[in-house]
Amino acid sequence: VIIGSHCTGLDRVLAPLADEGRAVRTLAVGSLGGLAAAKRGECDLAPIHLFDPRSDSYNEPFLTEGLELVPGWRRMQGIVFRESDPRFAGRSADDAVAAALADPDCLMVNRNQGAGTRILIDRLLGTARPDGYWNQPKSHNAVAAAVVQGRADWGVTIAPVAKAAGLGFLPLAEEAYDFALVTARRDRPAVQAFLAALASPAARAALKEAGFRPA
Repeated sequence: VIIGSHCTGLDRVLAPLADEGRAVRTLAVGSLGGLAAAKRGECDLAPIHLFDPRSDSYNEPFLTEGLELVPGWRRMQGIVFRESDPRFAGRSADDAVAAALADPDCLMVNRNQGAGTRILIDRLLGTARPDGYWNQPKSHNAVAAAVVQGRADWGVTIAPVAKAAGLGFLPLAEEAYDFALVTARRDRPAVQAFLAALASPAARAALKEAGFRPA
């Protein structure tokens, strides 16, 4: 059972397990929700990407007793927009956000409360709450779809999703997407199978092909 942050890279790692006939249940509730579930023993692993500004590091500072960190991969988060939109094209991410906030007709799409991406967005916005802030889908794909379909003008998602959707992309930060493992469940056969799949050359190659950087 995997509960936590959504990432399309996870599908690449899980595909061989499904081919072997292993049942894997995943639930995208965001990094904070996944971490809470792991602490309660409700899952085997929680995918997380949480930045701690005090230590200037990802994920490790958020672990508590009974949890250990399994390195996953690195991914680039950024602003997505339709490439024809002059409010974003050719700007830095910070300048693009400033331009978007200055335009009352510019509609954003947010992410769900508890998602690591939502934390990044809230840091970007500060106290601003532009139109679209309360539109809070649970996945990167849903954010990209909203922009492609014209239901929003911009949002934050990962580079591979932006590329697949044909959207413009302004990099914000490369982040660590890792797994909080419930130590007491490490020796379960399904967990061992996942760890083996994650470390396999095939998974690393698949992640690289999809635009991620294996840890």
